[in-house]
Amino acid sequence: MESRFRVLFLIVAMIGLSGCAATKNLFGFDNESAPPPSAEGPGQVIDPEVERREIKEPAIDREDFEIGAFAGIMSIEDFGSDIVYGARLAYHITDGFFVEGTVGRTEAGLTSFEVLSGGARLITDSQRTLTYYNLNLGYNILPGEVFIGEGRAYNTNLYLIAGLGSTRFAGDDRFTVNFGAGYRFLLTDSVALHLDFRDHLFDIDLLGEEKTVHNLEGHLGFTVFF
Repeated sequence: MESRFRVLFLIVAMIGLSGCAATKNLFGFDNESAPPPSAEGPGQVIDPEVERREIKEPAIDREDFEIGAFAGIMSIEDFGSDIVYGARLAYHITDGFFVEGTVGRTEAGLTSFEVLSGGARLITDSQRTLTYYNLNLGYNILPGEVFIGEGRAYNTNLYLIAGLGSTRFAGDDRFTVNFGAGYRFLLTDSVALHLDFRDHLFDIDLLGEEKTVHNLEGHLGFTVFF
């Protein structure tokens, strides 16, 4: 009986020693057999070869003044549409804000009342010339670039503009509020194209009842920085 216990004890002892060795290897305690870490970092898998292209990009001159002319179409409420033309002078206060003075002129047509009446005229021919003078404040809200071809980039700006002024029409000077938006396309370092849309509001009472009229304008112009 005693010999059986000795055999059983030896079997348990052998199993225990083999388990300790397995546990030691499992938890990484045996550092002697582990290979030393490599000091060299992983090599670069991809070697990009990007071909850089040279792009000429006009930039606005350091001069802050901008002068130019424009022409387009203006719709005078109740008087039809005609060609409008004028001039603008701007001063750039910062990269975002600028002030602009504009003067424009157009001709009013016949109202529906004058056409249907067969000869009655609400205003004389000399009073049909509309001339406006505005002082506006603009803000560049979306500067960007336009790429044409592979080697040319043009600076652009989308801006909002609004202001006050006076309109000479139908024999009277009328206080005017105007607002709109424009797009500036810089052709060279000092020459730019403009596409503008604006609304001119003033009060008029030619038919016996005063009302506020909307006079829509769209024009294309060019300016020079100096």
